[in-house]
Amino acid sequence: MGSYGADGGHRDPRRAVRGIALDIGSSRTRAWAPGAGVFADVPSAAVRRGRVADPSSQLLLLKRLAASAPGDAGHDTVVMLTHPVLAAPEEREAARRAVAGLGAVRVIAVDSARAAAAYAAPPGGGPLLVVDLGARLTEVTLVVDGQVQDARLAELGVDDPAPHGGVPEAVAGTAADMVSDMWREDGTGAVRGALRRGVLVTGGGALRLDVTARLAQVLRGRVRLANDPATSVVRGAGLMLASALRHPGARRAL
Repeated sequence: MGSYGADGGHRDPRRAVRGIALDIGSSRTRAWAPGAGVFADVPSAAVRRGRVADPSSQLLLLKRLAASAPGDAGHDTVVMLTHPVLAAPEEREAARRAVAGLGAVRVIAVDSARAAAAYAAPPGGGPLLVVDLGARLTEVTLVVDGQVQDARLAELGVDDPAPHGGVPEAVAGTAADMVSDMWREDGTGAVRGALRRGVLVTGGGALRLDVTARLAQVLRGRVRLANDPATSVVRGAGLMLASALRHPGARRAL
């Protein structure tokens, strides 16, 4: 998880702070705020397969969302921003510029898999495989002790035109292939342990029961749908943001 100041990180510690968590997905932009939960879920017209293709249009959208967020718009704003696990530096920078346009004094960046795990991971700890079924992206991430150990991404999602064999076969097969690649390259047994616990499935595509059923078949194992999978990433980011705002050390660092 990275953190940076949109204005150099300088702020008056006496000023009130409001927090906003943002998930800029490949088809939807979602926003969360303390005390309100998910208060916005709108199309991401300026985003292409997880990349901000039109920063100006995206900034206008984010400004509208920020204006509707609970709290005083005059307060300093801290943003928890999610990004695809394998987002390239230039892609993260484009998202950062859009968010910086909100006048945020601090942006905390976290990948979508860890955000989803913060909200929906099964109890008991241990390695976790997160399969994020997006509209235009499919991601598989191995999380161990809260850290990303391996990640794979395919530019294929449930809203793409149906290829030969259909969307369920294509998306589930692609996700299973990425898990298999992780298995072959894993020398610690973490992937095996994660499969025994059950794969956590998030993203709007998790609502496609034909896709998740096919995924369970090709993985020959148990899959566990996150509660409200379409918003699990922004809800997890919101929990992480709320924790940061509550923690005295984190508050001093903002």
